[in-house]
Amino acid sequence: EVQLVESGGGLVQAGGSLRLSCATSGFSFDDYTIGWFRQAPGKEREGVSWISKDDGNTYYKNSVKGRFTISTDNAKNMVYLQMNGLKPEDTAVYRCAADSRDLSWRLPAFPVQYWGQGTQVTVSS
Repeated sequence: EVQLVESGGGLVQAGGSLRLSCATSGFSFDDYTIGWFRQAPGKEREGVSWISKDDGNTYYKNSVKGRFTISTDNAKNMVYLQMNGLKPEDTAVYRCAADSRDLSWRLPAFPVQYWGQGTQVTVSS
């Protein structure tokens, strides 16, 4: 059974940092693209950052480039998202996900195969 459990969200002032963690089980990072989505109230789901199983590259949403860093600890089956220089527009529920198809991160309406329950990130101005 595939499981993804996020932690590390919270309330932070603009300019601050948070590190999100995702404990995974039930699948191999070699078989799935893994990464992070976010969704704010009334807005579409956004692919924030992912590591593609197809080409091994790391991708970031343009608005987070240079501020967010995705990483993994394959031995511990963990996925991380280091978020620096946070802005109020980063406020959202962040969800860790695994999908065998990269399209999930590029197309908001494309269904996601597996994701966690989410963790709230709130950035105050």
